[in-house]
Amino acid sequence: MEQEIKKVLEKLRPYIQRDGGDVEFVKVEDGIVTVRMLGACSGCMALDDTLKMGIEATLMEEVPGVKEVQLEAGTPEQSYYYF
Repeated sequence: MEQEIKKVLEKLRPYIQRDGGDVEFVKVEDGIVTVRMLGACSGCMALDDTLKMGIEATLMEEVPGVKEVQLEAGTPEQSYYYF
């Protein structure tokens, strides 16, 4: 399953990188995939959409057994502050 997940993430990476971000596989346990978002993604206001409607939806469709995608624990969901 891990290899299939990595293969799908490699297909998605160019789209994420186009906006200055990146995604990195961390682990999979009991169908829950953990990823690390890098670059512009770590502070993007569209992170939830990218994670759930992009990465999670694609993985659930293409890799049997994937139930959810979540951010690595301790990964800041919003690292930029707007004044």
